[in-house]
Amino acid sequence: MTFEEAKDRFIHTWGTLATQWGINRSMAQLHAVLLISPEPMSTEDVMEQLQISRGNASMNLRDLMDWGLIYKQLKVGERREFFIAEKDIWKVARQVAKERRRREITPVVDVLNELKAIPADTPESQEFHRVMEGLSNVVGFADNTLNAVIEAEENWLMSQFLKVFR
Repeated sequence: MTFEEAKDRFIHTWGTLATQWGINRSMAQLHAVLLISPEPMSTEDVMEQLQISRGNASMNLRDLMDWGLIYKQLKVGERREFFIAEKDIWKVARQVAKERRRREITPVVDVLNELKAIPADTPESQEFHRVMEGLSNVVGFADNTLNAVIEAEENWLMSQFLKVFR
C-alpha cells in the first residue's frame, strides 16, 4: 500500500468511525486531514484535499474549533487563515468525551431529574418513576464513565485498560 492509499484509507475510516459517534462524516474527514497534516492547512487546502465546497469546509472547521479539536494558526505575511489539529490523541479523546457529555448526557440527566420529581401517587406514576430511576442510573453510569475519561491522565487511563487484560 502506498502512502497516498494509506492516507485515503485513514481519512475514509475516520469519517466512517465518527458517524458511529453521531459526528458527520465531512467533519470527521476534515479532522482526519488536519490530524495527519504536518503543517497547518488553509480552507482552500482542505477543500481541495476532500473535494468539498467552501461552505461545507467553513462550517466544519468552525464546528471542529467549537469542539476544541482544531485551532487557527496565523502565518506571517499570509491573509488566509490556517488550521491545525490537536496532535495529542489522549487530549483529543478527552475533548471528544467532554463534548459528548456536554451535548448529550447533561441534557438527559437534567430531564430525568425533572421527571423523577413527579409525585408517585398512582400505580402508573409509580411505574413511571421506577423506569425514570432506572434510566437515571444508566445515564449516571455513562456520565461517570465519561467524566473519568475527561479527568484521566494518559498513564492512569492506560493502566486501567491494562488491568482489564491481565
